[in-house]
Amino acid sequence: MTDVRRAGERYPGGDAEAGIESWHAFSFGPHYDPGNLRFGALIACNEERLAVGAGFAEHPHSHTEIVTWVAEGELTHRDSAGHETVVRAGDVQRLSAASGVRHVERNDGEGPLTFVQMWLAPLAPGGDPAYEIVHGIADATPYAVPKAGAMLHVRRLAPGERTAVPDAPYVYVHVVHGDVTLDAERLGPGDAARITDAKDVEVVGVARAELLMWEMT
Repeated sequence: MTDVRRAGERYPGGDAEAGIESWHAFSFGPHYDPGNLRFGALIACNEERLAVGAGFAEHPHSHTEIVTWVAEGELTHRDSAGHETVVRAGDVQRLSAASGVRHVERNDGEGPLTFVQMWLAPLAPGGDPAYEIVHGIADATPYAVPKAGAMLHVRRLAPGERTAVPDAPYVYVHVVHGDVTLDAERLGPGDAARITDAKDVEVVGVARAELLMWEMT
């Protein structure tokens, strides 16, 4: 079964006066929706836009696997475990909050910043916080998040190019850039598809596109 969710259906958030624009795919903050709490391990897929100099002050997380993908600009990350990095387009960043960690996220670059941040529920709570960044991940190279029983697949498609959706109990497809078709549905930037019991599903590029696909048990 495929459930398509359009970019325009996301819950708005952020703080416009502070230069923060947020769009939430799942129940989040004041937008409580008991029918949209999670899909597989995924409990948040937030599109964030930060103006130059804007950001999120230090705040806590726990028992969450946080994976970030930058679509445009540079994201500065600092956390209470001593990590400080700059995340750019093509990098995969993962913060395993485990028993608890605090972090800061800012746009200290020279231009606008847009990123997609995805939160996954771990298979078991607790443990020690961990941090990882993979610079310039190659197309079709899977990125495993074993603590959540999940795998991230990045796909970049030319017009007419096809890619297989992983056969899995749960697959979440998010369009970062461009346009594609999936099961005869056309998807554009910010659109997503939630696929249950995926088997023999394909995505086809319409315009040059970039996709994030979560394969979950």
